[in-house]
Amino acid sequence: MYKRILLKLSGESLMGKQGYGIDIERLNDYARQIKEVHEMGVQIGIVIGGGNIFRGLTGAGKGFDRVKGDQMGMCATVINSLALSSALDAAGVKNKVLTAIRMEPIGEFYTKWKAIEAMEEGKVCIFSAGTGSPYFTTDTGSSLRGIEIEADVMLKGTRVDGIYTADPEKDPTATKFDDITYQDVIAKNLKVMDVTATAMCMQNNLPIYVFNMDIVGNLKKVMEGEQIGTLVHN
Repeated sequence: MYKRILLKLSGESLMGKQGYGIDIERLNDYARQIKEVHEMGVQIGIVIGGGNIFRGLTGAGKGFDRVKGDQMGMCATVINSLALSSALDAAGVKNKVLTAIRMEPIGEFYTKWKAIEAMEEGKVCIFSAGTGSPYFTTDTGSSLRGIEIEADVMLKGTRVDGIYTADPEKDPTATKFDDITYQDVIAKNLKVMDVTATAMCMQNNLPIYVFNMDIVGNLKKVMEGEQIGTLVHN
């Protein structure tokens, strides 16, 4: 079993059925699943996207300055991180929000050692504001944080149950991989994560496990070794 994980959550998934913003039901489902795994004694770091509120790249396509757009996206991840922190508080799970940009008193400024110390004390750490730099996605942010905190694996919770030959929501003939190498993901241009994030994991040997986080109970199944997703490795 993994001792320390980096859980990457999709901002889009937080919308639930609403189409925008934060669906409280989905948020509480996530908090319950995280609590289940936390109670197994697993150290947990979390990165959450911001696509349910604002996506920098989309903003840039509509005339926003790319750097300002990405900074708005970083702020969106902070809003989601605070929402998740609040839901974990309500579930009785101690947690800490760390930000890549100074934002006291909203969250503490991130350092690797602060994060590891908090996780070793039994707190869930939520890493927000991406990498703190523009032109990097939250996928790259989660690769970076996963490598820094020396996680055993990055668990990428999406709304699909793994990696397919094509988008299964658009192509009914798409077939699923049980496992695949990073190089194949890049060569086949599979839209798992952006290339920067995948390359970082490949170079630093951080395995990625892609699974459907929107089905309640799946996170615990992954931790118990059930094959419900796709493993990406060297």
